[in-house]
Amino acid sequence: MCHLRTSRKLGPARIGPILGMPASTVHRVLTRHGLGRLAFLDRPTGQVIRRFERNRPGELVHVDVKKLGRIPDGGGHKVLGPQAGRATRSSMGFDYVHSAVDDHTRLAYSEVHGDEKAATCAAFLDRAATFFQNVGIDRIERVLTDNAWPYRKNFAWRDALARLGATGKLTRAYRPPTNGKVERFHRALADEWAYTRPYTSNDERTAALPDFLHTYNHHRSHTALNGQPPITRVNNAPGQYT
Repeated sequence: MCHLRTSRKLGPARIGPILGMPASTVHRVLTRHGLGRLAFLDRPTGQVIRRFERNRPGELVHVDVKKLGRIPDGGGHKVLGPQAGRATRSSMGFDYVHSAVDDHTRLAYSEVHGDEKAATCAAFLDRAATFFQNVGIDRIERVLTDNAWPYRKNFAWRDALARLGATGKLTRAYRPPTNGKVERFHRALADEWAYTRPYTSNDERTAALPDFLHTYNHHRSHTALNGQPPITRVNNAPGQYT
């Protein structure tokens, strides 16, 4: 049963008939073995993704970049319809949303930029550290990123880490779940900010980002934090309940 789950990624409704068992029984057994949801598996290898959480704020910060298509003035396909939207967005290019998420608290900080070059990534890390300091996380100890070129053997990124007194760490190759907390934040960012409503311009969408971040950090309940917002995990955070 577990082999079918990990090797073929089958669910209880398909495993049950193969083994001659009710799907409800298959579900209980898979859950008992930590295989109740496919999201718990690394799809290419079938290995269980081991969830972890650092013990204190600032011990580890996850950093990543999400690419979004820019919105033309007047709106894209959500405002103008599919045909008109495709015509206006064809040469708009992309925004690059740089994000940093603290592992212990899930506090998040994001900025929108026109590229993901090394200098941009390094300057973003400086400002992210200032954000975390302002909410009560005085020091970043380690920064986890993927293996993109700006984070590997790059002097600008190394200098930014040195200014913070932090150590850089790269995810394992082809294992994006290693940086899963910022990946999960980017899904929330897409659902609740980038695509939540039909913006009429790229500037309008960018201007809405600070409000989303404040809501996410101070008011939005987080399932991994027993329904509490991330700011509640920071000791003596200023403006905690604003």
